[in-house]
Amino acid sequence: MEIRWLEDFITLARTRHFSRAADEQNVTQPTFSRRIKMLEKEMGVTLIDRKTLPLSLTPAGEIFLGNAKRISQLIKETKSCCASAHKLRLNKLIFVTSQTLYLVYYQSWLKPLFDQADIEIELNLDASEWNTKQFITALQEQRCDLMLSYWHPAMADFNDDKDSLANYLTIDQEMLIPCSAADENANARFQLPGNPQRPLPCIDFHENSPLEPAIQNFLENTPKQANLHMVSRNYHAISVKAMIEEGFGLGWLPGRLASEALKSGKLCRAGDSEWDIPVEIRLYWPQDAVIPDLHFLRSQLHQRSATPAQFKN
Repeated sequence: MEIRWLEDFITLARTRHFSRAADEQNVTQPTFSRRIKMLEKEMGVTLIDRKTLPLSLTPAGEIFLGNAKRISQLIKETKSCCASAHKLRLNKLIFVTSQTLYLVYYQSWLKPLFDQADIEIELNLDASEWNTKQFITALQEQRCDLMLSYWHPAMADFNDDKDSLANYLTIDQEMLIPCSAADENANARFQLPGNPQRPLPCIDFHENSPLEPAIQNFLENTPKQANLHMVSRNYHAISVKAMIEEGFGLGWLPGRLASEALKSGKLCRAGDSEWDIPVEIRLYWPQDAVIPDLHFLRSQLHQRSATPAQFKN
C-alpha cells in the first residue's frame, strides 16, 4: 500500500466526487480511480459505494477513513519532527521577516540575542518581498524556523488558521503614527482630520501589505472622521515613508521607522496620539519545531522590551 493512497481516499471521502478529488490530488481522473481500486484490492473490501449520488462510503469505508486520517496525521507529525531534528543537528535556524522589521528591529534587537545564545541564523532576505500569506505558508510548511511579524486583530490571514500559528512570543509593541512632511513653518503640511470639501492626500499601503488591514480597520472604526483621498499605494513602509517625506501626502508609519525623521524635523506628526494605531511585534515558530535556547530568548526579550513581553505556546 502506498501512502498517497490514503490521501487519495481522504480527499475522495471529503469531496464525494472522483473528478474533484483527482483535481485536488493533481492527477487525472482515470489514474485517481485506478489508485482507489488498488486500495480496495489491497484491503480486500469495497470502500466506496459508487451507486449513490453523491458517492458514499461503505461501512468498511467509514472505518477505514478514521484510521486513514490518524495514519496520515502521524506521518505528517513524524515528518515534521524529523525535519526539526535535522535542523537542530545543523544548529542553524532560518529566519524571515518583512523589509521594515529587518531594517528597524532585527539588527538592533534580535541579532545580538542570537549571537549571545550562540544560535546560528540563516537569513532569507528574499522573504522581505513576501506578502502575509506567503509568510504564513512558509511557516506552516516549515520552510522557515522563526518568523518576525507585525500583528493586529484585523489581520485576517493570521486569524484564519490560529492552530498553526499558536506558537509565538509577543516581544514588543509598536505604534503606527500619522506623518506628514513639514511646511515652511516646521508644521505638518497635512493635518488630520482634514476637510470634507478638500480631502487630504494619503499615501496608503497595498492591500496585501501586512499593515494595511490595521490602518483600514482603524479608519473604519475611529470616532473621528478622517477626510482622505488615497493617491498612492505601496507595499513597503520605506516606500510609503519616502513618498510622505517628498510631500505627496500623509500616511501611517511604524514609530521606529519614522523616529529619526520626526526628531530631525523632516517629518511631522499629522495628528495627535488619538490617531496612533497600536500593533504587536510577534516572533512565530512552527508547530512541533525544536528551537534551541527558546527559554533564553524569552527571558532576554522580556528584559529588553520596553513593555512586558507576552509569551504564548
